[in-house]
Amino acid sequence: MTQTPLPLTLSPEVAAARAAGSPLVALESTIITHGMPWPQNAETARQVEDAVREAGATPATIALMAGRIHIGLDPDALDALARAPEVMKVSRADMAACLALGRTGATTVAATMIAAHLAGISVFATGGIGGVHRGAETTFDISADLEELAQTPVTVVAAGAKAILDLPKTLEVLETRGVPVIAVGQDDFPAFWSRSSGLPAPLRMDDPAQIAAAHRMRRTLGLPGGQLVANPIPAWAEIPRAEIDPAIEAALAEAAAQGIAAKQVTPFLLDRIFAATAGRSLAANIALVLDNARLAARIAREIG
Repeated sequence: MTQTPLPLTLSPEVAAARAAGSPLVALESTIITHGMPWPQNAETARQVEDAVREAGATPATIALMAGRIHIGLDPDALDALARAPEVMKVSRADMAACLALGRTGATTVAATMIAAHLAGISVFATGGIGGVHRGAETTFDISADLEELAQTPVTVVAAGAKAILDLPKTLEVLETRGVPVIAVGQDDFPAFWSRSSGLPAPLRMDDPAQIAAAHRMRRTLGLPGGQLVANPIPAWAEIPRAEIDPAIEAALAEAAAQGIAAKQVTPFLLDRIFAATAGRSLAANIALVLDNARLAARIAREIG
């Protein structure tokens, strides 16, 4: 393991890639600790890492352990994280506290972006970003992911925002905060499990080289923040909106009835949607994460 003046510990694979100037792709760890059970969580994490490698980049799965930000996890560390109990779900607000307390923390989109930037990694692949929750006009429940995209210069590849959110308001906040939202291969903004949200994407680019050029140009101009690359789920894995929307509405109603709030909302909704779709939502989630990982690797190669 390689340590730095910052509280970063680089895995041997990541350290070797950095030394060689090879492209790196950051990966979050909440999908491991909060997204699915053992052993599927570890198996999926390894599949995503392999997808990055096969597309010509080095994966850097990020997690907080024993007061250090681990940039890349070796197989033993990944398995330990996948089995760990009571892992903190860490965002910008509690990242420093998790490190100071020596707790084990899984990084959300926001925390992964911070760690990736500290480690000099320009591209991050995830499933879907957080955003404006439905009813936010009264609850003020808005994910820190949006603010992070506005200030941390990392290109994030996702299948849009999670479909449980208020997507029109999410796009409005991204526009207000100056975040480029780039759809890949289509003009519509994707909706996580579904290829289209019915909302137009502000920008479209179909070539990883174009996306990489836009990333570099933002750096040249001194613009803060990153880019959201909205990569639609592969057509074969899609759950059409007509099928998924009733499951989402039912899960939202149940969450409201039970008073589920704050960080518990998203895992609760995803669990209920998993049950309502007989597991199809999780299969779709895995498919889109793998596809995003491949695209992120191609973008990272072009950024250089």
